[in-house]
Amino acid sequence: MAAPAVRRAAGFAGFATFKGCPQRPSGEATSAPKIADRVFSGIQPTGVPHLGNYLGAIESWVRLQDRYSCVLYSIVDLHSITVPQDASTLRHNILDMTASLLACGIDPERSVLFQQSKISEHTELAWILGCLTSLPRLRHLPQWKMKASGQKEEGSLGLFSYPVLQAADILLYKATHVPVGEDQIQHLELAQDIARIFNNQYGGSFPVPKAILSDTKKIKSLRNPASKMSKSDIQSLATVYVTDSAEEILLKFRKAVTDFTSEVTYDPDTRPGVSNLVAVHTAVTGKTIQEVVEQSKGLDTARYKYVVAEAVIEKFAPIKNKIERLRADRGFLEQVLHRGAQKAKELAHPFYHEIQKLVGFS
Repeated sequence: MAAPAVRRAAGFAGFATFKGCPQRPSGEATSAPKIADRVFSGIQPTGVPHLGNYLGAIESWVRLQDRYSCVLYSIVDLHSITVPQDASTLRHNILDMTASLLACGIDPERSVLFQQSKISEHTELAWILGCLTSLPRLRHLPQWKMKASGQKEEGSLGLFSYPVLQAADILLYKATHVPVGEDQIQHLELAQDIARIFNNQYGGSFPVPKAILSDTKKIKSLRNPASKMSKSDIQSLATVYVTDSAEEILLKFRKAVTDFTSEVTYDPDTRPGVSNLVAVHTAVTGKTIQEVVEQSKGLDTARYKYVVAEAVIEKFAPIKNKIERLRADRGFLEQVLHRGAQKAKELAHPFYHEIQKLVGFS
């Protein structure tokens, strides 16, 4: 298929109106004026997103494009190398994640989508901020304790200090809001503390970023509902990917761990498996938990698994098709990232120049 046809089929005509962080003209009427704040968030290039990624983060990202006047989303490849990566696989995964985000609804005409490593100011600012951050502060972050326990000795310096790089990612663009999950709250608190420390020491003007918390329930592993859904899960049936076939999705939900009670109820403490299915069903249909439970009266959990699987298949079918089309146009994906990096650079460079002056570098 020719490249332009691929783009049209996937819903992207080109870059004629690409503006990065557009500002609404003063005379333009709109039913829902955008908030004049700046949003930043990042996602690691681990290939195609899974169900938890989509419902917990990406779906919210799509909505934020309509609420805020300036939205930046970064594929954070620098963060990804805190664990060993194969170079060719990483290159492939960066483009795969780009295709996935576009297919899910991230629009390069309404947001800035870029590859983190293409903006050198991220790492330069991280060094400055690292010089203001104490070792004990980093040691107490739960992610360090958890991830380091799985590596030989005590883990790498990159793994230890990556929360500082996260702070630099956010503060470099003077972001006012950051969509985060509950497990990232402490990292955002670190970024808030660093912003205050820098402002006090150098007279800077970093906004103290606020959290945007998703109201979607955390999606758990289908094989172990005590753990969140993860790509690193060794059980292949535990994780549902947006590109899974209908047959694969049906199989994974059919094998989902529940319990010996057949009724569909929502009680995460005593019935985590069934409650996880209800959370998925709620998220993909837009219904409330009460509505889902009420509509499922009379169904046993075996039949309910098929109902949830069918809802997920319906939700993911158009996304899966768009990803497949976008994957066929590598040049277009690279162009999206290149244009995004240009816009991110335009925002980052002048502010980082101010930081250099405040610190005494220029």
